Amino acid sequence: MTTPEARPAELAFPDFPRLHSRTQGFSLGVPRRLTVARDRVLFLRGAGDHPKQSLWVVDDDGERLLADADLLTPAADDVDIPPEERARRERARERGSGIVTYSTDADARWVAMSLGGKLLVCDVEEEQTVQLAVDGPVVDPRVDPTGTWIAYVQDEALCVVRRDGTNAPRTLAEDRNPDVSWGLAEFVAGEEMGRTRGHWWAPDGSRLLAARVDVSPVAQWWIAGPVDPGARPTPIRYPAAGTDNATVGLALVDLSGATTPVTWDVAALPYLAEVTWTADGPPVLTVQSRAQDRLVHLAVDVATGATEVLAEVVHEPWVELVPGSPTWTPDGRLVHVVHHDDTRMPQVGDRLVGDPALMVAEVLGASDDEVVVAAHVRARPWCTVIARMSGLGPAEVLSDPDGVAGGVLGAGGRLAMVQRTPGSALPTVTVDGVAIAVTSLAPPPLPVALVGPVGTTDEPISLLLHPSGWTPDQGPLPVLVDSYGGPHARRVLGVATANLTAAWFAANGFAVLVTDGPGAPGHSLGWEARIAGDLAGPTLEGQVAALERAAGDHPGMLDLSRVAIRGWSFGGYLAALGVLRRPDVFAAAVSGAPVTDWALYDTHYTERYLGTDAMAEPYVRSSIVDEAAALTRPLLLIHGLADDNVVAAHTLRLSRALLEAGRPHEVLPLSGVTHFTPSEEVNTNLLVLQLEFLRRHLAR
Repeated sequence: MTTPEARPAELAFPDFPRLHSRTQGFSLGVPRRLTVARDRVLFLRGAGDHPKQSLWVVDDDGERLLADADLLTPAADDVDIPPEERARRERARERGSGIVTYSTDADARWVAMSLGGKLLVCDVEEEQTVQLAVDGPVVDPRVDPTGTWIAYVQDEALCVVRRDGTNAPRTLAEDRNPDVSWGLAEFVAGEEMGRTRGHWWAPDGSRLLAARVDVSPVAQWWIAGPVDPGARPTPIRYPAAGTDNATVGLALVDLSGATTPVTWDVAALPYLAEVTWTADGPPVLTVQSRAQDRLVHLAVDVATGATEVLAEVVHEPWVELVPGSPTWTPDGRLVHVVHHDDTRMPQVGDRLVGDPALMVAEVLGASDDEVVVAAHVRARPWCTVIARMSGLGPAEVLSDPDGVAGGVLGAGGRLAMVQRTPGSALPTVTVDGVAIAVTSLAPPPLPVALVGPVGTTDEPISLLLHPSGWTPDQGPLPVLVDSYGGPHARRVLGVATANLTAAWFAANGFAVLVTDGPGAPGHSLGWEARIAGDLAGPTLEGQVAALERAAGDHPGMLDLSRVAIRGWSFGGYLAALGVLRRPDVFAAAVSGAPVTDWALYDTHYTERYLGTDAMAEPYVRSSIVDEAAALTRPLLLIHGLADDNVVAAHTLRLSRALLEAGRPHEVLPLSGVTHFTPSEEVNTNLLVLQLEFLRRHLAR
């Protein structure tokens, strides 16, 4: 390996890894967590190279800073963050600091937020922020819609205090059992369902719905910190596939602390996926069967806690959760997402609306006449648009049809959009067409050519990056397959900055192929279901097919005798899978935080694809530890030892099996690092070390 002093001379754009890490992929400075009210918009934003976020407002008087996180928490890094909040941030992949989340009343006049475990309240109109006299540590403070009360979690108990601080805080719901919490989301809800909260206010602020979570059925694992042999291992409750989940219940809790249990068939529908409580209808629970082939929306009787079925979706092999579904129209009709015509469409009451050319990814809101959604364009799944749907047939697309857009629909139908396009290095953020400033740093222009996206609705979608100016007389290029490859996430996007690290590898002499294969969202329900019962075969075959297609489309460019594969998380699993099962294709692999034994991954994700019996054939077919003896190619394994999502045991078990089989390989343990790390130094050096590994093993 080269010395650190020699690296810069050997790298094209040697400053890119550090800049990419410092700016978190050039994402800092983009307004986020937008709240759209009738006369103002609130959002969080930091500087382009500074992860600490502050609270801002834009209204008729312009754009102003409301709460400066640097003044409220002067230290360089957040300290005294409660462990429950650290866990919530890890589940949400939150890498920022300062103010990372907040809540408001219905008019966005009052804002509650927690910094370093302290409870802060901002008066938006007076532009003043004060700290309430609450002992803390405070987790997930929520202002009630009337702006009178703030609910929060302290020491796993649900508490409340008046927003103006005129009464002493009081506990509404607690349990002396240390395995029981009130008002928090359990592990699988935060990690896999997108539900990071556990308490919800009534529209009139008179009571709450609160989750009661008992983790005692869940197996206890330990996360050790071997870099400090004197430190105690950290216990975690990890619901591995085929084992018991936490027991999750729900109760109505009034401001006196009286509780009324909410009842439903928990044995048949154990997963509490979402709670919706608006002024347009009764509270609605969204619950799932353990097999996830049945999704039920239940109305709650707030007087008795009894529930009634409003709608049910049954679909094999699974029913996908869609953010924003369900909700109510102002005239009291349920809006939820159903399966129709091999895609997902909204249903309003008994009326189906939607465009068969789109697949709904999120419901942003509804009026009496229409539903506004974010949706994948099925013919071009690298594009996600904001669209207005009012019946069956073509929808009205509100965003750039060639890019990727997200949105928030607020009071009075005001629409905020974050728009990323293929032709712009920075996103645009608008509210009703009026721009909000983006302070991100633009990435440096890397001298690469991009070909694609390429693919159809019944085959993998991929794009190819290669050094700008390459010509056939220069000879074929070594190839890097740089894909995620799994469900729920796309890497091929209509966004100029979607694959900056891939572009950096291309600038350093590689042809880089990025592919979304079977299971990726956006194509169709059938395409997503191709991985049912087998997470290995279809995903790996999709990458190989895309590689062969790229080689045929670009004769003389790709050196198929020098193909490497890299990835993280599912992509890390895919990389290791590639060199184990297809050494005829892949000459080397970099495998970061891979799942190597699916019986060690969590219930809600794994069982959706492989079933609830972790000893059954789908798990054997999809796991790779027992295939260690097949390794004949160079393999670099990287894993954070503090990872509580894909625990380090995945890599360590594979490494042990490789050693027992006499198969040489390299392991890079990351002390104190979780599944994703905000560390600038770690992220910077990881990119450089991976490049050096690939160059070493793909040299002629």
